Amino acid sequence: MNESERQTAEGILLTDEYQLTMAQLYYRMGMHEKPAQFDHFFRNYPDYGTHKAGYCVNAGLEWLLNWMDTAHFRDEDVEFLRSQTGRTGRPVFAGDFLAWLRQNGNFDGLTVWAIPEGRVVHPNVPLTVVQGPLAMAQILETALLNKLNYQTLIATKAARIRESGRGQLLMEFGLRRAQDRGGNAGTRAALIGGADFSSNVGISHVLGYPPKGTHAHSMVQAFIALGEGELEAFRAYAGVYPDDCLLLVDTINTLESGVPNAIKVFQELRQKGHEPVGIRLDSGDLAYLSIQAARMLDAAGFPDTSIVLSSNLDELVIWQIITQIADEAPRYGMDADHVIRRLVYGVGTRLITSRGNSALGGVYKLVALHDEGQWIPALKISETAAKTPNPGQKRVWRLYDRREKATADLITLEDEAPGQMERMILRHPTEHTKFRVLRQGDLTAVEPLLVEVVRDGRPVYQLPSIEEIRQRRVADVERLDPGVRRLLTPHIYHVSLSQQLWDLKQQLIESFQAA
Repeated sequence: MNESERQTAEGILLTDEYQLTMAQLYYRMGMHEKPAQFDHFFRNYPDYGTHKAGYCVNAGLEWLLNWMDTAHFRDEDVEFLRSQTGRTGRPVFAGDFLAWLRQNGNFDGLTVWAIPEGRVVHPNVPLTVVQGPLAMAQILETALLNKLNYQTLIATKAARIRESGRGQLLMEFGLRRAQDRGGNAGTRAALIGGADFSSNVGISHVLGYPPKGTHAHSMVQAFIALGEGELEAFRAYAGVYPDDCLLLVDTINTLESGVPNAIKVFQELRQKGHEPVGIRLDSGDLAYLSIQAARMLDAAGFPDTSIVLSSNLDELVIWQIITQIADEAPRYGMDADHVIRRLVYGVGTRLITSRGNSALGGVYKLVALHDEGQWIPALKISETAAKTPNPGQKRVWRLYDRREKATADLITLEDEAPGQMERMILRHPTEHTKFRVLRQGDLTAVEPLLVEVVRDGRPVYQLPSIEEIRQRRVADVERLDPGVRRLLTPHIYHVSLSQQLWDLKQQLIESFQAA
């Protein structure tokens, strides 16, 4: 693929065909420049089969905004569309529509509100709100979902892994198992969600994080094949990287060969004035091997060296390893906390692919259309009540209880201000009989979540650094109820509708059904 082809594939034509056919219909009917509003949200938390998330971490916004800033219909794009024909050989796209696209096919007319990256988010809450001319707001859908859904999915997985590892150092190793260039987006999302570093060299450099890594089994195998052995392989590595020496010890036999040889090399390094980093375990019973390796390292005078674990780790595997160490370490005269505190987790395939749930069900729905001087709420009625979107122009608020924990996200109509209400009714999104009544005395804060990020195509939001995004994630996760943070059967976080929004939605449903 040459550079021009890459721009075609990754530019504004990073979309689905039906976005363009709808845009032409809007153009033909004179609707293409009517102001419209679309909401982007997801319907369900990731369900990994044996366990389920109780929250998500929002990610991907910066890369979407960067893409929107440069994406437009070039001459090459228009000519490609001109060449498309239907079943009978007639052009799919008419010349006047293509001329309009070439002149107006960019996102300069759109205004975007979004929940910032790193914030904890929940189902059915608008994460991104797009307002502007109908045709271009429609064309944005596919790229928006592509760029936001995946990063949110991976940031969520990383946050859960971070939680299960008790905040110990976490490294993302997934590039070789990622979906082509999606590996870069996955690395960024993993850093947002809780990974401290990545092995992915290029994107780590771009994002301002030093890449991390040690060596593979192949290095030891190469020395063995040449008759030099594991010990000489370790010595060679230590000679080149004396201050960053971390050795993979399970090529031959972890406890009988790998760890003893690593200790010999560590002792030689110390005699030369260098301190080793640690060892890596990539196979076997990682909990048992961690305990035994820690015993051997402690006995040799290296109680502070790290033990890096890899090999198909995820949040449940890490939780099981920690649980097993807590149970078994005392049998061998080891303090379990001492072993656990020195662990570092290298997580690859199961993080970068979100093993167990490989896609976030984010959607992009038309919720309002401007006509004859007023905004008209738009509604799609589904046979499943949970799939019927919330209509109209809305705002999103986070309510904090007396413990200063997040107790609910409240979706209201645009002109509502729950922070000024003495009494508010929180309606379940779909169940008529379920609601809560809260008073101002029950709350410590009412926080608006949506921030204007683009106004009429111009950025109006200072994009934060990855580190600032990570700090935001930490703060949000700490303000969740512990039950919501559980790895297994998490408590359900409440997402509610205001009474006014509930009434509007029911009125629209009833009028549609009557019609």
